[in-house]
Amino acid sequence: MGKSDQGRENAARLTGAEWSRSARAAMPHAAAAMLALLGTFGPPASAAQGAAYPDRPLRLIVPFPPGGGNDILARSVGQRLTEVIGQPVVVDNRGGAGGEIGATIAASAPADGYTLFLGSLGNLAHNPALKPRLRYDPVRDFAAVTLLATSAFILAVHPALPAKSVKDLVALAKAQPGKLNYASAGAGSSLHMTAELFKHATATDIVHVPYKGTGAALTDLVAGRVQMIFSTMPPALPHVRSGKLRALATSGAKRAAAAPDVPTVAEAGVQGFEVLNWQGIVAPVRTPAGIVRKLNHDLLATLRLPAMGEALSHQGLEPAGGAPGAFAALIRAEIAKYRNLVRLAGIRAD
Repeated sequence: MGKSDQGRENAARLTGAEWSRSARAAMPHAAAAMLALLGTFGPPASAAQGAAYPDRPLRLIVPFPPGGGNDILARSVGQRLTEVIGQPVVVDNRGGAGGEIGATIAASAPADGYTLFLGSLGNLAHNPALKPRLRYDPVRDFAAVTLLATSAFILAVHPALPAKSVKDLVALAKAQPGKLNYASAGAGSSLHMTAELFKHATATDIVHVPYKGTGAALTDLVAGRVQMIFSTMPPALPHVRSGKLRALATSGAKRAAAAPDVPTVAEAGVQGFEVLNWQGIVAPVRTPAGIVRKLNHDLLATLRLPAMGEALSHQGLEPAGGAPGAFAALIRAEIAKYRNLVRLAGIRAD
């Protein structure tokens, strides 16, 4: 089997239709889907399990410092969830070690429904794929509550690069193996992982240039020191709109609401390619099932609020929702996907 065929085989395991179907089943975006879930979900909690819950403030642990995207999302959700449940939701920032510190604190918290954790692609899927000695296990130590939001990555290039489409980029990379490079927010970051999935899906040899954060990576891309990036939407779109960068594609299964004129990677010819960033709520694993059901019910109601939808849209996010089991299935699928990628690409975290 040739190198190109092997690359396509690897890509099929990583981004193929089977995973895409399971991931999309766990990621209902439309408001209609959330309404349907609310209608069929059943009673939020039994009399024996948390009928009076909650009767005091909730703590929402965010494993990153204040001011970042995850913190902004948590505060938006906390503010609106407070309106739904009638109790304050206090955001507790516990940053450090790529989310490991906050996740470890949340995993060891009392399982009474009063401590929640903002999980994400990074701390619930990438960390266990990258770190064999992780101090928490996303499957063993947490009870999934619901997926909150998703967002696509955007593939952008410097305008000087002679590639006007994904097809052009792939052809250029194949003609010059090892000559093109891409920026990321650091080894093991979501930007790094997404670009590596693209390399495997297209059987191309593109060189990784890691930076300390997305901002630094985009600064050098705009300056022409590197050639391409898979970036999160909010920091990259202003450069695209100003003409400093050229957007070639987005990474989701459908076009992103924040960039409706930009095709998806799959539309552009890389069949089966689908990578999404995501955030959701989990609780310590022994949290009573009735409380988990009520939290899910209340969070779905929160996502349906017009103000919540506006806040998510402003952050370049799309509401998700779904039952606890669907979110748990997504977490397991993502861990397996990225463990396979880490093994195949030899990725190591900073």
